[in-house]
Amino acid sequence: MPIVKGPQAFPRAEFLKRLSAVKAEMGRLEIDTLIVGNSSDITYLTGYTAKSGYVPQGLVISLKDEEPTFILRRQDAPAAMHQTFMDRSKVIGYPEALIGNPDKDGFDAVIDFAIELGAANRAVGLQLGYLSAKSAEKFKSRLPNARIVDCTRAIAWIRLIKSDLEISTMRDAAAIADAGILKAAEVIRSGVREADVMAEVAAQLARGTNGKAGTDLASMYLCTSPRTGTCHIRWSEDVIRDGSQINLEIGGVRHGYVSAIMRTFFVGTPPDRLRRLHDAEVSGLEVALGAVKPGATCSDVANAFYRTIEKAGFQKDSRCGYAIGIDWSEPTASLKDGDMTELKPKMTFHLMLGNWIEEDFGYVISETFCVTETGCEVLTKSPRQLFKL
Repeated sequence: MPIVKGPQAFPRAEFLKRLSAVKAEMGRLEIDTLIVGNSSDITYLTGYTAKSGYVPQGLVISLKDEEPTFILRRQDAPAAMHQTFMDRSKVIGYPEALIGNPDKDGFDAVIDFAIELGAANRAVGLQLGYLSAKSAEKFKSRLPNARIVDCTRAIAWIRLIKSDLEISTMRDAAAIADAGILKAAEVIRSGVREADVMAEVAAQLARGTNGKAGTDLASMYLCTSPRTGTCHIRWSEDVIRDGSQINLEIGGVRHGYVSAIMRTFFVGTPPDRLRRLHDAEVSGLEVALGAVKPGATCSDVANAFYRTIEKAGFQKDSRCGYAIGIDWSEPTASLKDGDMTELKPKMTFHLMLGNWIEEDFGYVISETFCVTETGCEVLTKSPRQLFKL
């Protein structure tokens, strides 16, 4: 039975436009073939969001072909046929014999295909930063006469500026994230297990809002008293009690695109120190957002925040955020002192103002925003309050 593609996240023309930008960069780097292994970049260029990147796979882009060729494990090939914009002839499944094989793996299938394209004696782009040392050596030893060019972040820099369709998708993801925050405010109560809170939040993130479902669940973190000085641990089996503080970080997901948000909750009357920190952070957040405009730098935004909270007697020793998009964080730009990346319209960032001051004391608040022609559009809309429950 032939594969019938379902509705695609974006039209074919959108992906061809993205590929055109990548091919222009290939031309600049004077490479004929680019082998993409990073899952987020593959999503960007094809629409593929299945989680098969734990085994070797590669999207092979040739300057002479309009569409790329996706080489992946045979049992994952149908997912690519369903999800991507490409003709099914451009999806090649390699045999199961290459799985768990100590001598050969899926990258051998990718290399064989590249050789068939004539890449053995030409310039080949590889994302070396995402390959193990053993895999990188395999490419070099099997393509001894090729000129290998490191293209680890070449696509990530192109992804940094979003299309109108991408921003619209991130607006939908932001609305889902907001719905998750409101659900948390509804269910966090004294006597409720942390796990049960997160079950309700996860259900809301999957259900979505405004007729738009969440299409995946991104990482979720719930840190409660006395663990509010932590940032990346999960919920526990503990029961929330009167006097508990809850720091929550979640993201809404649509077609691989994430909009993230953080908020702090307190069961009962918050202590004065927490209220003062909240007030300082909200003031800093608003000043930082006010510093966002085309031509400003990531460093400008971060330092606007740092200076504001320092006036209130607080400091934050970590960065203030990062570029966000497919699969959450993008590796090209950080909102931190010294990052001179220039802000441009249609860049999207997670202004992440989590502040972990001591081992048992911290606070979180954040927004996802998009740079506009005159400033910024904040995509997440939840109240900037210390939720008192």
